[in-house]
Amino acid sequence: MDIIIADRQDITRIGLTCVLERMGQGSVKKAASKHEIVDMLSEQPQAAVFVDYSLIDIQDIDELLILSLRFTQTHWVLWCEELTTDFLRRLISSSSNIGVLFKDCDLYEIEQCITATLLRQRFICQRTAELLLATDPQPAETVLLTPTETEILKDIAWGMTTREIAERRFSSFHTVNTHRKNIFRKLGVNNVHEATRYALRAGLIDAAEYYI
Repeated sequence: MDIIIADRQDITRIGLTCVLERMGQGSVKKAASKHEIVDMLSEQPQAAVFVDYSLIDIQDIDELLILSLRFTQTHWVLWCEELTTDFLRRLISSSSNIGVLFKDCDLYEIEQCITATLLRQRFICQRTAELLLATDPQPAETVLLTPTETEILKDIAWGMTTREIAERRFSSFHTVNTHRKNIFRKLGVNNVHEATRYALRAGLIDAAEYYI
C-alpha cells in the first residue's frame, strides 16, 4: 500500500517515515498541502494518508470529511497532537475510514496503527478511546490567555507562520510552538482557521481590515 504523510513538522514526519520503513513499508511520499494530497490520491486512490490537518491547509472537520467522501478508497489516519473531544466524536461518527493516532502515542501503539492501516482497518488510539468513552464531561473553562499568548494569537490570525512569529519576537521556534499549542488547547480549537475565527469573534483583530 502506498503511504502519504501530510505533516509539516519535520521531526514527527521523519520519525513516522523511519518506523514505516523499518516495518517494510518503503513507498512513503510527503505532501505539504491539500492540493498535493488530492493530486497524489487522484493517481493512487487506494493509498493511506497520515495527516496532521492542523499543520496544512485543510480548514476544518467539514473539509476533511469532504475529502474522505471524495476518495472513498483511501484510508485516513488523523495524526495530530491535540484534538477536542467534540471534534473526535463528530469525526468518528461521520466517517468509517478515518482513524486517529496522537503524536505522543508510544512506539507500540504507532506500530499497531500502521499494521491496522496496512490491513485497511480503522485504528483508534487508546487516548482517543478514553476521550470518547468519558461519561462526565469536564466543565468548560474560562478562556484566559496570557498577554504573550494573545499577541501570538493575533499574529497567527494574520497568517504568520510559527517561524515568522519567532523571528519577529526574537524567540525560538520551540518557544512559539509551545505557546501555539497552549493557545489551541485553551480555546478548544484544532487549527489556524478555527483560531482565527475566535480572534475575529473576540475582536482581537479588525474584521474590516482582515477581509480587505
